[in-house]
Amino acid sequence: MINYPIKFTPILKDKIWGGEKLKTVLNKKTSLNNIGESWELSSVDGDISQVSNGALKGLLLTELIEKYKGDLVGDKIYEQFGNKFPLLFKFIDAKENLSIQLHPNDEIAKKLHNSFGKTEMWYVMDADQSSELNIGFSEAMTPVKYKQAIENKNILEKLNFEKVTKGDSFFIKEGLVHAIGAGCLIAEIQQTSDITYRIYDWDRVDDQGNERELHTDLALEALDYNAVGANKCKYQKEVNQPSNIASCEYFTTNYIKVNDLFTRDLSSVTSFTVYICVGGAGTISLGAEKEEIKRGETVLIPANTKEIVVKSQEIELLEVYVK
Repeated sequence: MINYPIKFTPILKDKIWGGEKLKTVLNKKTSLNNIGESWELSSVDGDISQVSNGALKGLLLTELIEKYKGDLVGDKIYEQFGNKFPLLFKFIDAKENLSIQLHPNDEIAKKLHNSFGKTEMWYVMDADQSSELNIGFSEAMTPVKYKQAIENKNILEKLNFEKVTKGDSFFIKEGLVHAIGAGCLIAEIQQTSDITYRIYDWDRVDDQGNERELHTDLALEALDYNAVGANKCKYQKEVNQPSNIASCEYFTTNYIKVNDLFTRDLSSVTSFTVYICVGGAGTISLGAEKEEIKRGETVLIPANTKEIVVKSQEIELLEVYVK
């Protein structure tokens, strides 16, 4: 029986565009600078999360799934994915602009990389006053127009940029050109995949003066040339009840703001549930088992859970499960 809220040790990633907010704002323990990503829950090969609390402390996520199977992730999830966890959860700190990029769909990713594709979503936890994101093109494109823009180095003129503020959320489907802008602190939910096609990187170079690899030709097949404008999600910030932000075949994400006490009925959810704290602090109780959670932390609730109780003066959570 697996019956408590499970936490994992963050996997921190040094990035050329990373900053210090994961350390100074979200309290990630590291002496390194330029930390761009904190992988909160991952079964990506080479970056498998390890339990950091309770009776199962020290076990890897894949070991948990192998041991508890459907009780942990849900029967249908286990049948489809085996010991691979289907989603990857991250916090991202962009001190500088990330590269302009896109992700392939499942079919292309399977054919070329033996991987899942990547559909994802962003929740803006914080943003500087001037911060913006690239979401989609500013006008419909074609493969010819795209190649010309890359060759003429005027691809930025063809992109749509959106000013952002705390609480904004965006759904990033496969093939959509996108980039996180400088000053953004983001919670990201995505398919378990690390496949990214980079098409522009602001002419940056590394310590040896080398530019990062671009994937112009790979992007030709994977791009959605008709993705124009922003995919900003509309949702309500109501108290003590879930508000849907995004739903797709890979995940459903709800926003929940709790004041005082909230009992969440999970009896109709057939998969695991993940809670990402994007504001405040509180406790999540599963029967007699209780775990504190604060901004910048993530917990996994087993699929066999029928209800949880959240207690807080004020906490903001993203709730994620698979339909």
